[in-house]
Amino acid sequence: MRRCLAVILVVLMAVAGTLLAQEIGLLGRYDDARYIEQSKEETEQIVFARLIFNGRIPAYYKNWYTDYPKADRLLIKGLQRLTNLDIAEHERAVAIIDPDLFKYPFLYTSEPGQMVLNDQDATIMREYLARGGFWVMDDFWGSFEWASMERQLRKILPNAEIKDIPRNHPLFHLFYDIDSVVQGPSLAYVFNGGISWEQDGFVGECKGVWDDQGRLVIVINHNTDLGDAYEWADDPQYPNNFSHYAYRVAVNTILYALTH
Repeated sequence: MRRCLAVILVVLMAVAGTLLAQEIGLLGRYDDARYIEQSKEETEQIVFARLIFNGRIPAYYKNWYTDYPKADRLLIKGLQRLTNLDIAEHERAVAIIDPDLFKYPFLYTSEPGQMVLNDQDATIMREYLARGGFWVMDDFWGSFEWASMERQLRKILPNAEIKDIPRNHPLFHLFYDIDSVVQGPSLAYVFNGGISWEQDGFVGECKGVWDDQGRLVIVINHNTDLGDAYEWADDPQYPNNFSHYAYRVAVNTILYALTH
């Protein structure tokens, strides 16, 4: 009974956070950017950018803002500590239709299974990738959310081949050697008896999409929640092996994005 109550508490916390986001106008669409107080000054520093998109699966409380902004800020602190990257102190959330999108060489997306892209969105993202941009998707689970994400991705790259990133790829060895994919659970893992999966997403995956020149342009972290691993990295209840893995992945991925 105590464990069940704890799980319910975690869910209520997540829902409460989302309701708070909605109170200030965050409704899961790209004009949410109007309600976010963030610096828009020009900078030569590397900026961690989170993508704002339109869309919502009916009855879902999750969206682009899942784990935002705490996960982003703790990840930035980790990158500052672990690397000598000149990375900005504060994250930025940028909408697909914002012309500033092209200023950011790296985009992070939470809950890509929620995306609903129109033709304009797809054209913008196609151009972003063609210009050398790099896109990471994270925190979506199971076959249903995968199918939803893939439908949107194929609006951008109709002929995209989505396949596992080989373990000998530089993404897994550029800074840290990563020999296996670890499924990172949400905070609910602490209270649910160690269940790390959601829906039918039993096995963590790291897949990718390459462009016509063979450059890896999209990394897809499926059946895993690296965002929670960043967000709860300072919580002693959350197992540090998940956060350690997530930070190693982030360092390698961002270094790869900036050098390839």
